[in-house]
Amino acid sequence: MEALWRLLPGPLNAITDVAGVRVGHATVCFGEGALAPGKGPARTGVTTILPHAGNLFREKVVAAVHTINGYGKACGFEQVRELGELETPIALTNTLNVWRVADALVDYALHTNPDIGIATSTINPVVGECNDGYLNDIQGRHVKAEHVHAALASAASGPVSEGAVGAGAGTTCYGWKGGIGTASRVTPAEAGGFLVGVLVQTNFGRPEELRFGGWPVGQILRAPAPAAPAHGSVMVVLATDAPLDARQLHRLCVRAEAGLARTGATIGHGSGEFVIAFSTARRICHAASAFPIAMPGPGLANEAVALEGLLPAVVEAVEEAVLNSLCTAEAVVGRDGHIRHALPLAQVRQLLGSASY
Repeated sequence: MEALWRLLPGPLNAITDVAGVRVGHATVCFGEGALAPGKGPARTGVTTILPHAGNLFREKVVAAVHTINGYGKACGFEQVRELGELETPIALTNTLNVWRVADALVDYALHTNPDIGIATSTINPVVGECNDGYLNDIQGRHVKAEHVHAALASAASGPVSEGAVGAGAGTTCYGWKGGIGTASRVTPAEAGGFLVGVLVQTNFGRPEELRFGGWPVGQILRAPAPAAPAHGSVMVVLATDAPLDARQLHRLCVRAEAGLARTGATIGHGSGEFVIAFSTARRICHAASAFPIAMPGPGLANEAVALEGLLPAVVEAVEEAVLNSLCTAEAVVGRDGHIRHALPLAQVRQLLGSASY
C-alpha cells in the first residue's frame, strides 16, 4: 500500500496522531434473523471524536464545515458554519438516531457546565450520520444515551479501532462492508511539518466504482450480492495541529472531495457527504458575560506555503481512510439475513501487485 502514497503518515496513521485528539466507540449489536421493527436485530453504534481532554464548552476550538451533498440529517453544523467554532465532541451514528445522540451530548455538556441556558448561552451539539438500515433495525434507534456516554468515557488517544465498529457497525462501502476508517499525514518540513488526521464513516459507492491508487479494482473483483444502492453517505472528520482560522479550515474541508473521488466516489443524487474540520492549535475561551474570546497564539507564518502542504495531505489522508474502512472491516450479517461481505484483501493485493505505477 505504501506505493500509493506520496506523503508520510503520522506514527499511528490515525486522527489521534494530532496531539490531544481522542476517539471512542460504542457498538450496539444484538439479535439475529427477521426484522422486528423497533426490536432488532441491531447492527449500529456511535463514535465520538474529542479535540482535547478539557472542557470543550469552556475552551472551544476553531472549526469549519462543508456540505458536499446535503442529503443528510447533520445536527449543529449551521452554528459551526456561522461562528467557526466547535463546543461539543463530534458524534457519528445512524440516520434516525441523530437526535437521541444530540440529546445525550447536551446532557454531557450540562453535567460539567450547569450554567448553560441559565447564566450563559445554550449548547450546540454536533452529530453526523449514515444510514445503516440494510443491516440494522434503524427504526429501533438502538443507540441510547448510555452508549453515547460510554463512547465519550472510553475516548482515548492512541490506536483507533476501525471497520465494523461504533458508528460503522452497520454501514456499507462500495458494496462491501465499510465502517470507520482513519489515516494521517505529516506535511513536509518546509511547509511547517503539520499533522492532518482524518476519520471517516463510510456508506457509499457501487462495487464497480472502487479504485485503489487509481487502479479500478472494483471492475475486476467479483461484486458481492446484492448490489449496493447508487446513493449513500460519508462523514469526514478532519483534525490538524496547524494554527488555522475557520476560513482556512474550510479550504481543507473542500479538498476532502478530491480524496473521496480518488477512491471512486461520484457523489450521487440521494447521498449525503459532509466534512467537519477543527484545529487544536488554539482554543476559544467562553465567557459568561461576553462573546467568546480567542486565546492568543501564533498564526501561519506563510499561509500559501503551509497550505501547499496541508491541502494534498487532506486528499491523501481522506483517500486512505476510506480504503482503511474497507480493509479493516469483517463481514457482517444483519437483519433478515442481509450480509455485507468483507473486501477480499488477498485479491486486492494480487491486483495491486500486478499494477504499474
